[in-house]
Amino acid sequence: MRFLVVGGGAREHAIARALHQSEAEVVVASANANPGLDRIARASARLDPTDPARVVALARAERVDVAVIGPEAPLAAGVADALRAAEVPTVGPDRAAAAIESSKLFCRELLSRRGVPGQPKWAAPASLEEVDRAVSDFPGPLVVKPSGLTAGKGVWVQGSDFADRKDGAIYAKSLLMQGGRVLLEEKLEGEEFSLMAFVTDSGVYPMPAVQDFKRALEGDRGANTGGMGSYSQRDHLLPFLPAGDRDRALEVLARTVDALRAEGWRYRGILYGGFMLTASGPVLLEFNARFGDPEGVNALTLYEEGDFASLLEGVATGHVDPNLVQFRQRATVVKYLVPPGYGDHPRSGGVLHLDAGAIEAEGVHVVYGSVDIAGPGAVRLSASRGIALVGEASAIHEAGARVESSLKHVRGDYYVRHDIGTQEDLVRRWEHVRRLRAPTAGASPLPLSVAPPGAPPASHGPPEQLLS
Repeated sequence: MRFLVVGGGAREHAIARALHQSEAEVVVASANANPGLDRIARASARLDPTDPARVVALARAERVDVAVIGPEAPLAAGVADALRAAEVPTVGPDRAAAAIESSKLFCRELLSRRGVPGQPKWAAPASLEEVDRAVSDFPGPLVVKPSGLTAGKGVWVQGSDFADRKDGAIYAKSLLMQGGRVLLEEKLEGEEFSLMAFVTDSGVYPMPAVQDFKRALEGDRGANTGGMGSYSQRDHLLPFLPAGDRDRALEVLARTVDALRAEGWRYRGILYGGFMLTASGPVLLEFNARFGDPEGVNALTLYEEGDFASLLEGVATGHVDPNLVQFRQRATVVKYLVPPGYGDHPRSGGVLHLDAGAIEAEGVHVVYGSVDIAGPGAVRLSASRGIALVGEASAIHEAGARVESSLKHVRGDYYVRHDIGTQEDLVRRWEHVRRLRAPTAGASPLPLSVAPPGAPPASHGPPEQLLS
């Protein structure tokens, strides 16, 4: 079977690697040359992945059986529509359904109209005057979001990105003056997590839950980024995420697919919900219409040595065999190597020398993102995320330690968040949710059915829910 992978980042490298392991042929359509993809690909074309005509022409020339769209921009540009019109089964929703990501306003209006649970308080002022009224009337601290695509970097949070409502109103007005729409949403307290699922006519099939780290600096400080790294737990939950809350998040995904279908949009692709686990349960922050990056790298690393090609073919054609949706019971940690200053003022052009063989020998996968070949065993960093190192082990902190150990095989000027997947950070997040869910006067405690990292087995949870 021959697959067209659209996109040239680490997410697409992970997709292509999983396809290659199931003995599928891979053709790549991307604007950049990715060293990992080029080693796997049967053929690779440099083109604009948001150009439907050129992507379709490549698919026809290479006689591909199925297309997989990695990034969000080609979905918003209608590449999936054009491929399906050319009778190429495609993993990725049509442009209309992909608006669940490309237009946050469309998403909130749809979910409100259809009564999908797990929504925050929100407002969508359409004029400068309405911004002032909405900000004045908004209960509590707020978050300001551009409605359109921002690569995860346009969301401003009160207390982190701006000090008070006046500053939030100024940012919201600037977005309107640039011709876009803007959303105001309540600032939520809790822990963020991501839940992705394969979606097609036959159902919604979840992947392991993942926690992503958006902030550039350790301790969740600094600018918002596309994601500095992520981790997953061996039971496919998270240290602070009990099964009941994961299931409530999955219900939001399933109800959203139902809402899209009720309004005439079929969805065949990946649906990724970004949630905040609050004192009252999971609340939806946003949807993405594709694999997350880096979250997709975690999930695809865990895909069993099975037929990933047949799984994606089933998504593209409408029916998935549930037996193909199998993930190993292992923990993973992803850490991105990025240029110094990434998030605010990245310094591109630095060269990294890495011994990929030695890194892999330590049980760590090398997944290439936005880099150029700079010679044997060397890559040149761009202004974006360069290399994802993926550790796999029986516990999160062990997987993180493997990645840290592998860094001795990398030389050059780069930045990495060392705190991702450490025991200290995991305990801090578990304690955060435990405090949120502590009973108040006259209230019953909400369940937190996971034990703290390193704790002995708890009577309320099976051993596989523990980190070690």
